[in-house]
Amino acid sequence: MERKDFLRSLGAGAAFALTFPCVNGCSKDAEDGGDREIPSGVDFTVDLASSKAAALANNGGFIEVASNVSMNGLTDIVVARNLAGNLVAASLICSHQGYAEVEFVERDGGIFECNVHGSRFGQDGTPLNQVDSNPAKALKVFSTELNGETLRVFE
Repeated sequence: MERKDFLRSLGAGAAFALTFPCVNGCSKDAEDGGDREIPSGVDFTVDLASSKAAALANNGGFIEVASNVSMNGLTDIVVARNLAGNLVAASLICSHQGYAEVEFVERDGGIFECNVHGSRFGQDGTPLNQVDSNPAKALKVFSTELNGETLRVFE
């Protein structure tokens, strides 16, 4: 039985229920992560004593933070405690195609990596795997300043 015959046998409602999640999940809207703008004008604080920042207690831990400039309340900054114990921050928006999928990973001394196309960046934002199929530019990084239990992330 061909796919179209199978879907026709299920009826329109069942066919829609089966295909809509794929169509919606495969789109490249700003809401879905693609073509998001890299944050600018960043200046906010993180309370390291809060439960939301618990992952930053450990080297290699990271959190996603919605800054005061995020569009639609979407998260746009990744804050991490690198493997040396320093706090670093970078854009969650990958410079390759604008997906909000950058994480801090414990590889090669600690790097930022995009889950969508595999772009990797040093802690200073330098692309580490620059190839024609993955033409990422530098990842935007932000300054950090620790004052007691308050971390300031800014440009």
